[in-house]
Amino acid sequence: MPTDTASQPPRDRAPLGASFWKLLTSSGLSNLADGIFKLALPLVAIRYTQEPVLIAGLSLVLSLPWLLFALQAGALADRLDRRRIMLAANIARGALLAAVAASVALGIESIWVLYLVAFCIGTTETLYDTSAQSILPQIVKRTQLSRANGRLYAAELATNQFIGPPLGGILVAAGAIIAFAVPAGLWIVAVGMLVLVRGNFRVPRDAPASMRSEIMVGLRFLWKSTVLRTLAFMTGLFNLTASAVFAIFVLYAAGPESAMKLTDAQVGLLFTTTAIGSLIGSFLAERIERAIGRTRALILAILGGGILIITPAFTANVFIVGAAFMLGGLGIVIWNVVAVSLRQLITPDRLLGRVNSGYRLLAWGTMPLGAALGGVLGQFFGLTPVFLIMGIATFGILGFLFALTDRTMNEAVANSESSAESS
Repeated sequence: MPTDTASQPPRDRAPLGASFWKLLTSSGLSNLADGIFKLALPLVAIRYTQEPVLIAGLSLVLSLPWLLFALQAGALADRLDRRRIMLAANIARGALLAAVAASVALGIESIWVLYLVAFCIGTTETLYDTSAQSILPQIVKRTQLSRANGRLYAAELATNQFIGPPLGGILVAAGAIIAFAVPAGLWIVAVGMLVLVRGNFRVPRDAPASMRSEIMVGLRFLWKSTVLRTLAFMTGLFNLTASAVFAIFVLYAAGPESAMKLTDAQVGLLFTTTAIGSLIGSFLAERIERAIGRTRALILAILGGGILIITPAFTANVFIVGAAFMLGGLGIVIWNVVAVSLRQLITPDRLLGRVNSGYRLLAWGTMPLGAALGGVLGQFFGLTPVFLIMGIATFGILGFLFALTDRTMNEAVANSESSAESS
């Protein structure tokens, strides 16, 4: 069935500009560091304990700051220069990992040190990621957002998932000190590239008000938008199921006693299959969105994510699991390009930091809950039921799409553009 041209997002093939490519390079380096760290963290931790609850707890504390500090991070992104927030966050992340590498070198090896560092890294991530998503409309035109987001996801996912995990596995095999020192250095190099992005990225503010009042303005805008509110709840449910699975996945995959019997390096290579799918998706997402419309693109994304999560419930075959991960990676990027571009199109720039943070509170605040749920279910019922239950719940997200038609999404974008013109 031909897609109504009105359902297609705007298209602009003008160059994205030097500032965008500097931002992309910095983002790639930062995400490479993040990809190494997030795999190195549980792989180092299983040297200290094999308890599913304690291993899952690391994912919980890493994502907990999104539940605690997301709204404050959004208010700061709308008050301060967004580029400077990103710089400060990366400097802090580099310093934290340098400190933990030093503690390992001094013989201070404890899972509780990893818990502390995970929480602090997660806190800086709320600041960096909120500002990074909010700064893009200040660097490229609105009609370039889908393409710019696609290119950013290509760089971010290639480094975070394609290069970072296998490199993290290799570095952990070489030693915990190296595994933490390398991402620390990469975060500092990312700072140097971001410094080259010139300009003032502080947005005009309404009359100064308390942080609580400013946060409430963003939350009200988010809640009144049926499109954004529904997307946030759908993303939150997916992140809950995915966090439950990946909080305990290393126990399913790594070590001679695990179901998959993979080495640390092989676990990293397995995660590159997700990155391959993500990389493909980052270049196809805009075309898929334009060819079949936003709603059908979101359906494909949910199906891919469900296959990723449920497949280990039926097989430990590394090739089948890897193929499922690849489909899931493709779906996740399609979802992100459609959802993030819509959020940037619908939300006025002066509110974007607060709306992004409110969205992330709903969408990412479920991750610590999912990690805790995965750990508890895995502890008492085993790992396989976690994959099965969470996979079924992921497919259930399709039920939300009654509120997300191409028509409702196009109307939301059109209303935002009319408001911008009238103001």
